[in-house]
Amino acid sequence: QVQLVESGGGLVQAGGSLRLSCVASGSIFRFKDMGWYRQAPGKERELVTRVTPGGSTTVIADSVKGRFTISRNNAKNTVYLQMNSLKPEDTAVYYCNSYPTSLSWGQGTQVTVSS
Repeated sequence: QVQLVESGGGLVQAGGSLRLSCVASGSIFRFKDMGWYRQAPGKERELVTRVTPGGSTTVIADSVKGRFTISRNNAKNTVYLQMNSLKPEDTAVYYCNSYPTSLSWGQGTQVTVSS
């Protein structure tokens, strides 16, 4: 069973940047579309952006367009989320998963943006 381990979150001031990483166990990773999701307090989990096995990306959440970039390294079974110009409303727990979701959720990584 594929396990997902997210890291790279933390506390950052508005306008700052963070780079999240998600390492997946198992070779199936390289054949799957992968996405970054987030869940803010009191809100449902939402898909933020996704990437195909070949590296084509789609930003789903309008609020992050031009600020967040997803990428992947299939040789390292890793997907990344570069987050720039962070805003307090980006505060959430960030998760990776396949798109559509079919893997067990990891523990996520907390991102907190202070104003």
